Amino acid sequence: MSVAMWRGPVAAVAVVALGAVLPAAPVGPRGRALLALGAGVGAVALTRASGLDRHALGLDVSRLRAGLRWGAAAAGAIGAGYVVALSVPALRAHFVDDERGRREDFYEWIGLHIPVGTVLAEELLFRGALTALVGPVPQAVAFGLWHVRPAIAVGDGVATTVVVTGLSGLALAWLRRGSGSVLAPALAHLAINVGGAVAVRVATVGTGTGRYRPAN
Repeated sequence: MSVAMWRGPVAAVAVVALGAVLPAAPVGPRGRALLALGAGVGAVALTRASGLDRHALGLDVSRLRAGLRWGAAAAGAIGAGYVVALSVPALRAHFVDDERGRREDFYEWIGLHIPVGTVLAEELLFRGALTALVGPVPQAVAFGLWHVRPAIAVGDGVATTVVVTGLSGLALAWLRRGSGSVLAPALAHLAINVGGAVAVRVATVGTGTGRYRPAN
């Protein structure tokens, strides 16, 4: 088997391994966000150096408008879903979580850690580099496995987390393929994570403790 055929699987294994060690890096939350971003940018740079062009990586400037349209539509639907959930008491109760809803660094979390350390880093890694190298299904598997260590850290069910994030990886890859741009899945991903964080905040303030934890 040629080196070119091996590079995709090797990259996928390397990314999953990174996901296992990055959450434990002794550099603090901001440092981990920057390390994750560096991994995403580095993966794109290496993939470009291997011969794949910007279109293959979902970084073609000519597809930005399509990415914005697809991403805005997906983000709007996700945001509407959160609004509906918060308006139904039985559903709103599932978002209550004192630890996350009242965290002191909440605004830094939604303004830095999620957009940079999660969304931008993961979209470059998974919907950018890995999708170009191994295709949408293998990258979705890797995306699910990437969340094993974070699930263990917060006490979430590992199998459930892998399945849910793997399926979300497929959905995000569909947005990337349909629009031709990583901007579309990035906007949807941002809406899921920031929307989830805001929903927890809104539901928790003055409500009490619950069990819901938004994906990292």
